[in-house]
Amino acid sequence: MTQRTVVLIKPDGVEKHIVGEIISRFEKAGLRVVALKMVRLTQQILDVWYAHHKDKPFFPSLSAAMMSTPVVAFILEGDGAIQKVFDICGPTDPAEAAPGTIRKDFGVDKPHNVVHRSDSAEAAQKEIGLLFTKEELF
Repeated sequence: MTQRTVVLIKPDGVEKHIVGEIISRFEKAGLRVVALKMVRLTQQILDVWYAHHKDKPFFPSLSAAMMSTPVVAFILEGDGAIQKVFDICGPTDPAEAAPGTIRKDFGVDKPHNVVHRSDSAEAAQKEIGLLFTKEELF
């Protein structure tokens, strides 16, 4: 089944100058980029994006980190895209990720794991709506 999902290259990934390397891994796996832009996240966006973390003690530092530089946001499309993206990124904690995954290869710890990915079709739909207009999808 063809799905769409969101990936953010987080500030630590942007600062490492690995944007092209990350996008290339998804394209080589057969996923198609249907939208791409650089954006500076706002507190308003993050309050919705990470609503499930809003009451946790780490939320203020998470928000500050995500707003520290622009992020690269893109939408990938393909058969089973959500699972493919998970497999390419690896789990949230780079220490638990398999060699060859983005988070193992470039991540440092949970907060600095280089990428965010939608974890479900519902999350992808919400995240697409927060960052992209219909005119930006190709």
